[in-house]
Amino acid sequence: MRRPALDFYYEFSSPYSYLSAARIGPLAEAAGVQVAWRPFMLGPIFAEQGYNSSPFADLPLKGAHMWRDVERLAVHYGLPDITKPDPFPVNTLFAARVALRLNDASRPAFTVAAFKALFAQGRDISDREVVRQLLAGLGHFCADVMEHAETPQNKEALKFQTAQARAAGVFGAPSFVTSDGELFWGNDRLEMAIAHAAAIARAKAS
Repeated sequence: MRRPALDFYYEFSSPYSYLSAARIGPLAEAAGVQVAWRPFMLGPIFAEQGYNSSPFADLPLKGAHMWRDVERLAVHYGLPDITKPDPFPVNTLFAARVALRLNDASRPAFTVAAFKALFAQGRDISDREVVRQLLAGLGHFCADVMEHAETPQNKEALKFQTAQARAAGVFGAPSFVTSDGELFWGNDRLEMAIAHAAAIARAKAS
């Protein structure tokens, strides 16, 4: 039986995307769901919604609650203490381009490492030297990956993936889209999204 696919749309500057990235692998594996890791850029989508930045930055009370919520959830999931990036949101364009380049081979190791670096270690992933160090730690030929990430083709691929997210109805991150087009938004809907993807597979197999 072919394993069902779940599109995982994530943005590196999203703390809730970090929580999902840390959890989705084992949960999907246990359910027999194949995950497609899809980095995209929320900036253009937020701009269409009238935000100048992240809603968590534009709305201070909402932002303060979000950070406390993420801190509690990290403890609940057994993850390292949350470190708030300064400034926030972070410019994650280059990291997203690198992730897209590597995820062509369905390898999310860089994504997980970058999220951990940003939200657990307080490292600035907008700094190319930090990205280089992360790649080196994963055994990649850093110069090749970084060069290919900046090719016109890869830049356009990230724009296209952002357009695909918009077309799927994505308005925030993380978002999960199942093969029947059902959209689940937010880290707290991860388990529901995986269950729905698995149910589609069971229905097709019966």
